[in-house]
Amino acid sequence: MPSVAPRMNLLVLKSPDIDQTASFYRLLGLCLERHQHDSGPWHYAAQLNGMVFEIYPGKAETNVSSGTRLGFEVNDLDDTLDELRRQGARIVQEKTRSPWGLQAVVEDFVGYRVHLTECASSTSPI
Repeated sequence: MPSVAPRMNLLVLKSPDIDQTASFYRLLGLCLERHQHDSGPWHYAAQLNGMVFEIYPGKAETNVSSGTRLGFEVNDLDDTLDELRRQGARIVQEKTRSPWGLQAVVEDFVGYRVHLTECASSTSPI
């Protein structure tokens, strides 16, 4: 048994429209770049706090909203939600105060639920 807990270093999402999905995650501040390894498919990748976040072409999981969930810390939750609304993202849960700070839940353009938490240093009253 290892004495140190493993650290997650890769997360891959599948999307039928990688460009549209990349646009959603760019709104959260991810610096996604197009990549291709050898003769593999074009995809998007970003370094995210020591982890690689990738978006590959493919069918999304069936009923993704009940399965995989993601979470990101953002600097300003109100600004982020406003921009996501302008781009047509679905807000599942409006901003609320939780034990972890101000949070909201949105769906990306494929249907993955994304929990957003405002950075503790910028948390303001509701």
